[in-house]
Amino acid sequence: MVRELTIETPGQGLHEITGLVRTAVDESGAFEGLCTVFVRHTSASLTIQENADPSARRDLEAWLSRLVPENDPLYTHTSEGPDDMPSHIKAILTQVSLSVPIIGGRLTLGTWQGVYLWEHRRRAHTRRVVVSVIA
Repeated sequence: MVRELTIETPGQGLHEITGLVRTAVDESGAFEGLCTVFVRHTSASLTIQENADPSARRDLEAWLSRLVPENDPLYTHTSEGPDDMPSHIKAILTQVSLSVPIIGGRLTLGTWQGVYLWEHRRRAHTRRVVVSVIA
């Protein structure tokens, strides 16, 4: 089963999509298998991260922004704005695909884990995320 999700992001940050991925797994009917999640963009990424305390997400966002700042004078890819090149760098430092085992018909995420789309651009975007379930 393969499903493409459309995710509207309001801008930069970690946006939880765990529920959407779980729904795709539920609808697949798979009891055991593997769920792969893939984002079809070069300026956004995916991660599995803590879903209990929002301060963890804020700290991660702030840290990555310090690591890859906007307006670096060495950037040459600047025609799409000051957040474009940093968004590409952030995407290669994180992940564009994730794999999560399915056991007993459920994603085997840990107690405090959630699946997140990490939007690296400042403005709102429509992102495409492919969920593939292999039983």
